[in-house]
Amino acid sequence: MSTLHPSNFRTSTFRLLGFLGLELAYPWVALLLSAIYTIVLLGNSTILYILRMEWSLHEPMYYLLALLTTTDLGTELSTLPTVLGVLWGQCQKISLDSCIAQAYFIHGLSIMESGVLLAMSWDRFIAICNPLCYTSLVTGSSIIKIGTIVLTRCFLLTLPAIIRLRFFFYCCPHVLSHSFCLHQDLLRLTCSDIQFNSFYALGLVISTLVLDSVLILASYILIFCTVLTVASCGKRLKSLQTCTSHILTILVFYFPVIGLTMVHRFGKHLTPLVHMLMGNVYILFPPLMNPIIYGIKTQQICKRIQRMFYLERG
Repeated sequence: MSTLHPSNFRTSTFRLLGFLGLELAYPWVALLLSAIYTIVLLGNSTILYILRMEWSLHEPMYYLLALLTTTDLGTELSTLPTVLGVLWGQCQKISLDSCIAQAYFIHGLSIMESGVLLAMSWDRFIAICNPLCYTSLVTGSSIIKIGTIVLTRCFLLTLPAIIRLRFFFYCCPHVLSHSFCLHQDLLRLTCSDIQFNSFYALGLVISTLVLDSVLILASYILIFCTVLTVASCGKRLKSLQTCTSHILTILVFYFPVIGLTMVHRFGKHLTPLVHMLMGNVYILFPPLMNPIIYGIKTQQICKRIQRMFYLERG
C-alpha cells in the first residue's frame, strides 16, 4: 500500500481517549490536573522572573537554568489545551495538523531538555574538575552557542519523522490513547508503511536521549573521582552539594522517559490506564519538580521567593 495519501490527511481528525476508566472521577481528575498545571506555570514563571531580576544570578550556569525552565514551560503550554479540553468536556477531537504539531513540540522539547541537562553537566564538570579554566570556558557567549546547538538539534532532528505523519493513511477508528498526541501513538493507527519512522525514531532516541545520558553519567563519574582526591571532607561535601540540584533534575527527567518508553515498547498487554498515567507523568513530573528543586536548593532563588511572599525572617 502506498504511504502517501494527500487526499486523506486533510479530512483526518482524531478522538483523544483521555483517562479511560476514570470517567466517574473526571471532575476530581480535572481539578487535580488543573491545579498541577497552575502550579507548573506559576512555578516556572517565578523562576524565570527571579533569574531575570536577580543580578547575582546573571551567570552562565543560571542561563542554562533559564533555558531549562523555558523548555518546561513550552512542554506544558503545548499539552495544556488538549488535556484540560478533554477533562472539562470542551473538546475531545483534534485535527491531524494540530496533532502533528503537538507531537512535534512534545518530542522536540523532550530532546531539548535532555540537551540542556547535558550542558549543565558540562558546566558542573568544568567547575569541579578544571576550576581554573571555568571563567574562560563557561562564558555568556559559549552558553549562547550551546543553546543554539541544542535548539537546532532538537527541532531539526525531530522534523523528518514527524512530517511524514502528515502523509500517512490512518485506519479507523481514529482514537488516540492519551489526551495529547505522541509520535508512537499516531504510528499505532496508520495503515501505511512505518518502517522508516520506526527505525528513525529509535535512532533518534539512541543518538540524543541515550547518548546524552551516557555522557552525563561519564561526566559525573569523573566529577566523583575528582572529588575523592580532595583531602578535606568539608570541601568534598561542598563540591557535591553544588551538583545536588542537577542530579535531582536528571533523575526527575530520565525516569519518566525510560518508563514511558518501556510501556510503549513492551507494555502492549498493560491496561490503557497504565499508558495514560505514564504519559501524564512524562509530561507533568519534570516541569512540576524542577522549580521546587531549584527553589529549595539554590539559596539566591530561595531568598528571593521568600522576599516575594513576605516570608523572609529578620
